[in-house]
Amino acid sequence: MAHKSLSKIFRGDAAVPKIVDHDERRLELVDATWRIIARQGLESATMREIAMEAGFANGALKPYFPTKDTLLEFAFSHVFNRTNQRIAEVTAGKAGLAALRAFCLEVLPLDEERVNEARIVVPFWQKAINDRQKAAIHQESMDEWHTAIRRFLAEARDSGDVSTNVDDAILAGQLLNMLLGAQIEAALAPEGHTDFGHDAQLEGYLALLTKIPDGK
Repeated sequence: MAHKSLSKIFRGDAAVPKIVDHDERRLELVDATWRIIARQGLESATMREIAMEAGFANGALKPYFPTKDTLLEFAFSHVFNRTNQRIAEVTAGKAGLAALRAFCLEVLPLDEERVNEARIVVPFWQKAINDRQKAAIHQESMDEWHTAIRRFLAEARDSGDVSTNVDDAILAGQLLNMLLGAQIEAALAPEGHTDFGHDAQLEGYLALLTKIPDGK
């Protein structure tokens, strides 16, 4: 049933408008968009379908997201922020290789929730190819992750856990590309398939960061 934009609470003879939590409503719409894209793909996520999924009247979306593009941008930012919140939790109190491993495991699509996140991110990338604003949003996000990876690598070098001669900037780029590639693989996989071996691939990559002494 569609929600009224201004419900009323009656107190005696007086009608007091209910205060609408606009941030909460935006997130409800983003979650509805997420579910539709994960189930049916980007093209099926029309404004009408999103409104129905969220339980709102069709016209209720426009004050929050005038166009589908603005909603997609918000959805991508929401996914990125959710991932960053999880990263902050799993890396708290960790440094170096332990923090890097935790960071990567949180980005990799290792369960259905993170596979669904990949299904949001990949269509956003497709749109970003010909949209400078979306491309800038993506680049800013990747720059933030690249910086975090570089920091963890530097800490790992200081502790002696990373000793390869390959420059950290190259290592960070390789690792970031591996994470993004894993998201593409997960987004294109059949529904329900989440076992791609990404965690084992990560461990194999991290093992290469330690230089094997000559003669070993």
